[in-house]
Amino acid sequence: MWTNPWLVLAAAALEAVVGYPAALHRRVPHPVVWMGVLISRLETAFNRPAWSDGARRLAGIGTLLIIVLVSGLLGWLLARFGGPYVVAIVGTLGLAQRSLYQHVAAVLRPLKTGDLDAAREAVAKIVGRDVERLDAGGVAAAAIESLAESFNDGVVAPIFWFVVAGLPGLFVYKAVNTADSLIGHREPRWRAFGWASARFDDLLNLAPARLAGALIALAGRGGWSMMLRDAGKHASPNAGWPEAAMAGALDVRLGGAAWYDGERSDRPVFGNGREVQTQDLPRALRIYLVACAILWLLLALGGFAWRR
Repeated sequence: MWTNPWLVLAAAALEAVVGYPAALHRRVPHPVVWMGVLISRLETAFNRPAWSDGARRLAGIGTLLIIVLVSGLLGWLLARFGGPYVVAIVGTLGLAQRSLYQHVAAVLRPLKTGDLDAAREAVAKIVGRDVERLDAGGVAAAAIESLAESFNDGVVAPIFWFVVAGLPGLFVYKAVNTADSLIGHREPRWRAFGWASARFDDLLNLAPARLAGALIALAGRGGWSMMLRDAGKHASPNAGWPEAAMAGALDVRLGGAAWYDGERSDRPVFGNGREVQTQDLPRALRIYLVACAILWLLLALGGFAWRR
C-alpha cells in the first residue's frame, strides 16, 4: 500500500509549520498518549509477576498483536473513508520534526546564557540520565545524542513507513515504537513481556535507521566512515547509525559513561574527535534541519516519479 510521496511531503511540511499546538494538547492529548494508555493497561492486565517467563512472553506477543491490529485498523479506516486531505492532515500526528527541534533548541537557549540549571532541566525532558551530574558540555552532548537518535524514531522511520504502507504503516510504527519505549526494557519486570515489542521495533527500524545515518552524514558533509565503523558498537542494532554519523559529522565524541538512577553505565564511545562543547549543539541543529530538507527533497523526487 504505497502512498503518494506528495501526500507524505504535504504532511511533513504541515507538521513542520504547525506541529501539535500546546493549546490543543491541553484539551485533546496527542494520540500517542492514547496509545500509551492502552499499552499500560494491557501491561497491567497481562504482565502477571506470578506467571512464568514463557507465559509472560506469550502474553507480550498477544499484546503486540492487539496494538498492531488496533493501530493498523484505525489507520486503514481513516485512509479508506477520509480521502487524501485527511491522510495528509492525520499523517502529521505521526511526525515529530517540529517538536524535536523545539525540545533541543530549548536546551541551547539557557546554555548560551550560561544558565546550567535551566539547561539541565530542559535536557531532562528528552533524556533519561541523571542530568545533575552534567556540565555544559555534557548537557550539549546529551541533547545531540537525543537529536540524532530521535531523528530516526521521530522523523525518518515514520516517514519511511508512511510512504511504504500508508496511514496503517505510520500508525503501526508509532504504536510499536511507543510500546518499545514503555515495555521493551531489559529489567526483570519487562524482559519477557516486552520482548516481542522490542524485537519488532528493531525490525521496523532496520532500514530507516541506516537511512537516517546516511542523511546526517550527507547533511554534515562527513561522518560516513565513522558511521560504518562505530554503528555496531551500540547495544541496539539501529540507534548507533544516526548517533555515530552525527559524531563523525561534528568530529566529536558521543556516548561514553553516563549515570542512570545513581548507577554508572559505560556506554560505547562514537567518534574519535574532541569532547562536545556548547557550540556543537547549534551545529547539530543545522545538520538536523539540512537532513530534514534532504528527506523532503527525496519525497519530492519520489512524487515526480510516482506512477510514471
